[in-house]
Amino acid sequence: MDLTLFFVGLVKVVFGGLVAALGIGLGMHGLGRLLDSHPVEELRQGNIAAGLVHATSLVSLGLLVQHALKATGDAVDIAVQNPPVSPVAVLQLMGLSLVHVGLSLAVGVAVLALGVRLFDRMTPGVDEMAEVRKGNIAAALILCAFLLVIALLTAPGLQAALNGLIPFPQLPTGMLRAPA
Repeated sequence: MDLTLFFVGLVKVVFGGLVAALGIGLGMHGLGRLLDSHPVEELRQGNIAAGLVHATSLVSLGLLVQHALKATGDAVDIAVQNPPVSPVAVLQLMGLSLVHVGLSLAVGVAVLALGVRLFDRMTPGVDEMAEVRKGNIAAALILCAFLLVIALLTAPGLQAALNGLIPFPQLPTGMLRAPA
């Protein structure tokens, strides 16, 4: 049993949970503000259409941010498997990981909000958010599908753009070999 890897795994679980909680808060409040929507109020009223859109926005935000957590986890794995790891390097990695995840959340919220606004412009004569506020489930389903497609298609670009923030530890020379 490798207690170091077990501990690192538990730290990743806690970090992922904290990011999820932050993402839910940012998703509900940030997207609500950007889209002139009031998620808590709409949910209290039992607006199923609004519930669908808000739930999908959270799933979409998760799709966009999951790569930030994976990059952070990969950097931690490399660092742990190649000791010695200095406390300064750990603190630097933690700080940069928080910046990476924070930027991923912020950019993810902005991408989804801009996507909804773009979709609104692509469908003149129909205000999807107004329809969702009225409880129009058909409009909500189309908007949900659009949010998921935006997240799926922009996630690789967001991953590539933000991965440069994580300083992956250098492997010792001679550790990598060409496949046989």
